[in-house]
Amino acid sequence: MRPAIVVERLQKSYGPTHALGGIDLEVAEGTILGLLGPNGAGKTTAVRILTTLLDPDGGRAEVLGLDVVRDAAALRSQIGLAGQYAAVDGQLTGRENLRLVGRLYHLRAAEAARRADELIERFELAEAADRPAKTYSGGMRRRLDLAASLVNNPPVLFLDEPTTGLDPRGRIGLWDVISQLVKGGTTVLLTTQYLEEADRLADRIAVIDAGRIIAEGTVDELKTTVGGTVLEVRVADQAQAPDALRALAALGQGEPQRAGENGLLSLPTTASVALVVEAARTFDAAGIAVADLALRRPTLDDVFLTLTSHASTAAPQTAAPPLH
Repeated sequence: MRPAIVVERLQKSYGPTHALGGIDLEVAEGTILGLLGPNGAGKTTAVRILTTLLDPDGGRAEVLGLDVVRDAAALRSQIGLAGQYAAVDGQLTGRENLRLVGRLYHLRAAEAARRADELIERFELAEAADRPAKTYSGGMRRRLDLAASLVNNPPVLFLDEPTTGLDPRGRIGLWDVISQLVKGGTTVLLTTQYLEEADRLADRIAVIDAGRIIAEGTVDELKTTVGGTVLEVRVADQAQAPDALRALAALGQGEPQRAGENGLLSLPTTASVALVVEAARTFDAAGIAVADLALRRPTLDDVFLTLTSHASTAAPQTAAPPLH
C-alpha cells in the first residue's frame, strides 16, 4: 500500500523551544497510526502542520500526495480534523452545526442536509439534534465534533486526543466508530493520552518525546523492546519504595520504574519465575515488606514509561497554541 501520509525531517520551533526536531513518519492507506508522547512532546504541533494550520520551519510533509504548504488549499477538502476541544457553535443546534460545516465544504444544501441527518443517526444524536449545542453534555459535544470532521467523507482523518473527557461508555463508542471508518478505507492519525486506546486501535505506534520520534513499530514490537515479562512489586509501606527500587536495580535486570504513589514498582525483564524467588529473598534480607510480587506480560504503559521515563522530571516545554 502506498503511504497516505509522509513526513520527512519535519521541524518547528517556538522561540528557543524546538517543538519538532526533524521527525520522520509514514502512514499507510487504510491504517491507524497512534502518536504517543508526554505533554509538550510535539504531538499537537505535528497535527497542526499536517492539517495546514501551521507552517513548518523545515522538512516536508505530504498527505495524499499533496504538500501541506504548497497544496494547502487543495488538501483541506481531503482531510478531517477533530482537535482536543470540541469546535462546535453552542448557539446552533447539532443539526445546524453539521449543515453549516457541509456548506463550508461547498456541498449543495440538500447534500449537506443529507449528510447531517446521516451523521446524527450514526453518532446517536437524534434526540438532541434540534437542541442548541450549548445544552449538550461534554460527551455529546465530542461526538458532534467528530461527526463534523466527517461531513466531507475525508479519506484521511486527524484525531488529536478525541476521547479526552469522555466516560468509558462514550470512549468505547467512539472507538467503534473509528474502527468502522478504517474498515471502510479511511486513514487515521491519532494522538492520545490513553494507552489502552492506542493499544486497541492503532496498527502502528510512534512514540514522540521532546520533538523527536524515539520508537516506532506495532504494539507487539514495542512491547518486545521492554522485555519478555515485567516483575511487579507492591510494597506494604510506601516509605520503603526508594529502598525497594534500589533492591530491584541490584537484581541487574534493567531500570525499575515507580508507578505513582501507591507503592507499585515494576522491572522489565527477560528472566523466568526464578526471579520472583530471588526478588523475594532480596526484599526479605533488606527488611522490605512486600504486599504483592508477581510476573506479568508487559503493557503499552510499560513501554511508555520505559521510553519516556525522564518526562515526569523534565522542565515543562512551551506549549503550542491550542487548535481551537
